[in-house]
Amino acid sequence: MFSVLRPFLFNLDPETAHDLAIKSLKFNPLPRSMFEVEDEQMLKVEVLGKNFPNPIGLAAGFDKSAEAYDSLLRLGFGFVEVGTVTPLKQLGNPKPRIFRLEDDRALINRLGFNNDGIEIIKKRIKSTGKTGILGVNIGPNKDTQDQLNDFCIGLKNFIDIADYITVNISSPNTEGLRDFHDQAKLNDLLAALNKIKKDKKTDIPLLLKISPDIHENHISEIVDVILKNSISAIVLTNTTNSNKDNLKDKAKNESGGLSGEPLQQISTNMIKKFYKLLNGKIPIIGVGGVNSGKSAYEKIIAGASLLQLYTGFVYRGPSTAKEIKKELIQILKDEGIKNIKDVVGKGS
Repeated sequence: MFSVLRPFLFNLDPETAHDLAIKSLKFNPLPRSMFEVEDEQMLKVEVLGKNFPNPIGLAAGFDKSAEAYDSLLRLGFGFVEVGTVTPLKQLGNPKPRIFRLEDDRALINRLGFNNDGIEIIKKRIKSTGKTGILGVNIGPNKDTQDQLNDFCIGLKNFIDIADYITVNISSPNTEGLRDFHDQAKLNDLLAALNKIKKDKKTDIPLLLKISPDIHENHISEIVDVILKNSISAIVLTNTTNSNKDNLKDKAKNESGGLSGEPLQQISTNMIKKFYKLLNGKIPIIGVGGVNSGKSAYEKIIAGASLLQLYTGFVYRGPSTAKEIKKELIQILKDEGIKNIKDVVGKGS
């Protein structure tokens, strides 16, 4: 079905096509059973104290304002992350701000955290409820005077609603945000968020989403801060500002974060490096170029316990999670592996 619709959708401006997809998903009548696959129990994993039906998640950025997450869960994803959500509603950067690089099976975006803001999104989630594992990705408003405080506001508002919270310090489209990769700034941020958790007497998992563009010498410093502040997991990685020289598509010179196949090896290498330093102390969620069972498996053996995708969903359509699950299960069978958890980090 998507193969028929794709030429029409890809003739539209990317953001128009995305908005149309969100509107259509709101009224998705398809049952979850349509997107389940044979032997899916091979993909069941327990991470963050939660039972995931499979490790294939939808990354933040697709359902920014939590308008369609329930329908997205019914498409076979093991979990969905909404956002990035900022304290106040914001429109984001001027359009056009999303670009398809079809020759590279990639996207470049400079959206700038466009979303409906905490109050509306919080009410929407409460009203809709949850039929699966839901994460909320939080970040600061563009014109805030205190980015750290914006993160605290986000945590306080979703701490009793989300299954986990992801702290986004890695978008390349918000000025000053990546400065939180600095050891001292990161420590201050995580200490403030942990204080909120302590005051609220909650053990909600707190995840940290990291840039792929950090210098290799900086990785050990970040790991030290993460472990010191008892972060539950890390998300590797966000989009990249690099690796554009070898792109083929005419849109390659657009500014913004690059995602999709060109990010695959970059993020997988980051997963390997963090996995070795973390030594199994906390799990890794692998993101970047996941669009097949093969690319999913590569990230898992590199050290990822869970996965997320976005660009792959754009290119493969509603059956993406189902197809990747089938492909991943076949790889496990071919390798004689009973459950996906048994190969995490085996290639690192």
